Amino acid sequence: MTGPWNADIREFVLAFADDEHLMGQQHTEWIGVAPFLEEDLAFSSIGQDELGHATTLYAIVASDGDPDRDIGAGAGVDDRRLDALAFDRDPLRWRSSHLVEAVTDDWAHALVRHWLYDDAEQLRWELVADSTLEPLAGAATRAEREEWFHRRHADGLLDVLLPTPNAGDRLRTALVDLMPLAVGLFDPVAGEVQAVASGVAAAPFDTRMSEWVDRVRNRFGVDLPTFETPTPTGRTTRSEAFGPLLSRMREVLDLDPAAIW
Repeated sequence: MTGPWNADIREFVLAFADDEHLMGQQHTEWIGVAPFLEEDLAFSSIGQDELGHATTLYAIVASDGDPDRDIGAGAGVDDRRLDALAFDRDPLRWRSSHLVEAVTDDWAHALVRHWLYDDAEQLRWELVADSTLEPLAGAATRAEREEWFHRRHADGLLDVLLPTPNAGDRLRTALVDLMPLAVGLFDPVAGEVQAVASGVAAAPFDTRMSEWVDRVRNRFGVDLPTFETPTPTGRTTRSEAFGPLLSRMREVLDLDPAAIW
């Protein structure tokens, strides 16, 4: 065993994995339809990174906190166990935030969600960078390097677009639309109390929310209302957008559920 592990910590890691998985999926859906070729490529690359983070986190869950145990035996975590987590769970067993489930078929909304999510994600990884769960700390080290590029990408676009009257207005409208969903990222997930108590996380994620909201205000130059810390729900409810999103994710698998892809 490479650190503490129980059902509560499993839920804590699973929520992070689900957010990374769905955010990666949402980015991939802009391939071929982004406003210009460079953004097709950028969103594809960022989406791959997020899906890679999700795979790492699902491997921690699937191996009861010790993915290196199977790797050391020459096997690695069975892909079918990862697929079962990523595609085969009942919707009620997902722990994703509603922000990553939402449909953003407007480019301004997609870009703003990209910035909001990745800026919050930086804070989230920081909280597990020194985790007593060694595979999670290792995942944070790798992810934080990639996330620097994600934030630079989003910031570079906002630097150009926010001062432009039409583009800036669209981005700020998107921000107003998305903020009620975005604060849900800080909804305390099931197992977080135990994760903090055992050193898996340094502090509850919602303790970083006010810092994040200040960063949002400064980045977009807007006077946002005060946002209260979300009432804990355990993230056990799915939004209306979740079902269609999961169907798109399972489109190839559903062609032949018995096949091993």
